[in-house]
Amino acid sequence: MNGRADLRGATAGAYLSLSVIHGEIIALIVALVVASLTHRSLRLERVMSVSALPDSDSDRNNQIAPPSDTNPPGRRRRGELTRPTAFAAIAVVFVLFMAASSAPSPLYVVYQQHWDFSATTLTTVFAVYVLGMIAALLVLGSLSDHLGRRPVLLSAIALEAVSMGLFLVADSVSLLLTARLVQGVATGAAMTALGAALADLNPTHAPHRAGVVTGAAPTFGLGLGALGCGFLVEYGPHPTRLVYVLLLAGLVLAAAVVAALPETSLRRPGAARSLQPRLKVAPHLRADLLRLVPILVASWALGGLYLSLGPSVAVGLFGLSSHVVGGLVVTLLTVPACLTAIALRAWPVTRTLALGAALLLTGTVVALTGVEEDSLLTAALGTVVAGVGFGASSLASFGTLARMAAPSERGELFSVAFVISYLSFSVPAVVAGIAATHTGLHETSVAYAATVALLAALALLAQWLRSRQTAARATCPQT
Repeated sequence: MNGRADLRGATAGAYLSLSVIHGEIIALIVALVVASLTHRSLRLERVMSVSALPDSDSDRNNQIAPPSDTNPPGRRRRGELTRPTAFAAIAVVFVLFMAASSAPSPLYVVYQQHWDFSATTLTTVFAVYVLGMIAALLVLGSLSDHLGRRPVLLSAIALEAVSMGLFLVADSVSLLLTARLVQGVATGAAMTALGAALADLNPTHAPHRAGVVTGAAPTFGLGLGALGCGFLVEYGPHPTRLVYVLLLAGLVLAAAVVAALPETSLRRPGAARSLQPRLKVAPHLRADLLRLVPILVASWALGGLYLSLGPSVAVGLFGLSSHVVGGLVVTLLTVPACLTAIALRAWPVTRTLALGAALLLTGTVVALTGVEEDSLLTAALGTVVAGVGFGASSLASFGTLARMAAPSERGELFSVAFVISYLSFSVPAVVAGIAATHTGLHETSVAYAATVALLAALALLAQWLRSRQTAARATCPQT
């Protein structure tokens, strides 16, 4: 019996590895082909006046002159959205992408029951999505700085639609892995373009709005996708199909909306060169980004735990079999995060970061206490508190990123920030899946939560030290 299990595990592992490699190659080839076609088709597009003008004469020299049929400044293409409407539309598309990314979370338990795979395989399916996303961030992250926001977003929506089609026909772990990987590439390509477009369209009378939306939209979308899918799985027909049909319809509408957006980033040379995988941050931005790393790691590592193993914890440790509860586990973390990002939008960044780190630490400890004492109410309360910390952290982090970079630097900067966030989101979750297979779900959850609490404590310490240094410089006499 053990020999048969070992053979089955080894065979599944080899098959899984081949599937990941095969899917990654397909997704990256599709992404690169789409980028190439986008570069060609852009010659036929009209380039509109933008809110982000070159910062220097050298930047103006690097801009490619728009085609001769470009509309004069102040005029819009027929059917083109106004800037305020375009800002709102980008926010909705952002939510849609993130809802699609979390929709499979309540279905992991269903897939696991149908195909009888382990917690290790479950978190691998989750992590493959992040692998595709990071690959896209590295390869395509700054492409919209060169080709424009609109064509990159249209290509990402098309690729996301392909992934929905793969989910619809998935009947094995290998096809599920491929669908998740393609979805990761599409989401990674979209996220930096969406974040940069929000910053480009940010109204001058509300300078914090882009940062608020960039911080709130991902968490709101994650919660909406998980909870909505949970309801559809529990009460709707075709539990592993219906959610993807609805998301596919939403993507069709999103493509129509994006096609009507004003272009906010003029073409620049170097699009092909930007496809070389690299992480690059302008030297004058590095110190500010490094100061955000501890809180990014702590908050997104906690999010990875809830989105990968959260529904399994609800079933395995608390005996809750409803798929709605599986989605609610994610929502209890992400909806408070979204509301917090909106409520604290006018707070100073330093204060918001300190609050985020403190509440991440407190909430994680309370949730850990609930797991240890088998108290569902305590665990839920801790999750909500940690969600508030998550939202404050995202608001301060991405708000800082949106304001500190010039338009031509935003794509690359957001790429690096998202790579840091999603490595924190995925790598600990995969380790937790392997540990849960070998040591049990309870022990793994306790160890994971304790690690996140330690990271939050380190982030809080880093913010305290920084505030002391700032105060010391302020009181130091000038010479």
